[in-house]
Amino acid sequence: MFEIFQYDFMLNALLACLLASIAFGIIGTYVVVKRIVFISGGIAHSTYGGIGLGYLVGFSPLFGAIGFGILSALFIALLRKFKLHSEDMLIGIMWSLGMALGILFISFTPGYAPNLMSYLFGNILTISFEEIITISILDIIIFIIVIVFYEQFLAITFDEEFAETLGLPVGKLYTLLLVLIALTIVILIKLVGIILVIAMLTIPPSIAVRFSNKLSKMMFLSVMLGIFFTLIGLLISYYFNLVSGATIIVISIIFYLISLLFNKRKLKLNINIEENL
Repeated sequence: MFEIFQYDFMLNALLACLLASIAFGIIGTYVVVKRIVFISGGIAHSTYGGIGLGYLVGFSPLFGAIGFGILSALFIALLRKFKLHSEDMLIGIMWSLGMALGILFISFTPGYAPNLMSYLFGNILTISFEEIITISILDIIIFIIVIVFYEQFLAITFDEEFAETLGLPVGKLYTLLLVLIALTIVILIKLVGIILVIAMLTIPPSIAVRFSNKLSKMMFLSVMLGIFFTLIGLLISYYFNLVSGATIIVISIIFYLISLLFNKRKLKLNINIEENL
């Protein structure tokens, strides 16, 4: 078993699993509790446009994904503020537009885009040390912001009306939360790919909410579950020559189903804010 540690690409993959689990365990908890999975899906698929632009212009596709993800988050926040049209419909349009732009940008790119499939379906074994550094920086940014705004995020996650009565800038906090979701999605892209990113963002927190009513404990449990799922999935994919991203998702779903058998308590997401302070 330990022979895998002699390979640099496996060490990079293991480190990426640990770093990514921190981000999606924390932010995924907000996504599940606040019930904004569809919004997160729209942001995830829109990042494909940034990946395509990166290939076309010649800069890192990861940075392109960050740019498009943040722009999508800001656009969704703007829609929510002004209520210009059906939010679900416009997010669906943005979802399709991001994928279409990505395909067009890539088609305009001279030659062949070698890592294209890894962004769609994930291939953590190809992650580079430079990408590890980028993920680490994004992790630090996410962690610091969540620590600083923990109580404010707590308020808007469970009860926006109550947050407004406290005088909190709900719109700005919601926008910031969407930006953090965008950054987390970018971290997950090389791990499991755009197609599967929502699964890893939601499955660990969906298990965690069944075993705790306290947000901080949900986050901690989500991070631990994420580390476990990604490491087990990575090892199984390595020894059985399977696609790593898809294997991680299957392992996660299996344990989610097991959690349903051991804990039949219905999800109680309307949690009292005072209990979490």
